[in-house]
Amino acid sequence: MDQKTRTELEAAAFRRLLTHLDNNKEVQNIDLMITGNFCRNCLSKWLTSEAEELNVTLDMDEAKEWVYKMPYSEWKEKHQLPATEAQMAAFNSRQK
Repeated sequence: MDQKTRTELEAAAFRRLLTHLDNNKEVQNIDLMITGNFCRNCLSKWLTSEAEELNVTLDMDEAKEWVYKMPYSEWKEKHQLPATEAQMAAFNSRQK
């Protein structure tokens, strides 16, 4: 497989992941962190990091809006629930 095709496939898979996450807003970031050790915010950080590597300007707010498909503050208000004690315990146990 040539590099152009590989890049196109990776980009398409990433777009599909973002759509999947958008279609499953009930899956909280804390749950993603517990089970996958990454969350939507991690994706935003990875985007800004890769942009920096390519000398492209992309700040964290822009990256979060790309990932969340709306301003992060709006997504948080509409979809983010407070972490439960059980979620925090599970998250903290992974951090050790």
